[in-house]
Amino acid sequence: MVSHVVLMKPRADLSAAGRRAFAAAFERATRGIPSIHGVRIGRRVKHGAGYEAAAPDAADYLAVIDFGNLADLQAYLRHPAHDELGARFGQSLSSALVYDFEIGSLEDLAAL
Repeated sequence: MVSHVVLMKPRADLSAAGRRAFAAAFERATRGIPSIHGVRIGRRVKHGAGYEAAAPDAADYLAVIDFGNLADLQAYLRHPAHDELGARFGQSLSSALVYDFEIGSLEDLAAL
């Protein structure tokens, strides 16, 4: 499995209509592209842990999109629905970090 991990921070001046347009583009992309196996969305939680003070304020939201393999991720990235989402990304976010991970097991930590 390959997970496409996106950390996002909306622009401070993003309007409610802009937020809805971004969410709609994300939904169209994730529902309309058949190579996607699953989607999870999360909002950052701050609870006073020591590491929070050292963490950059770069993300308020997380999206994790799962694929069966790298070819499925690449098909997603080339899909026209992803093009629309990519355009909204630049308009809607003040920062974003995007990483792709091959998912394994705890035993993979031994390879560090």
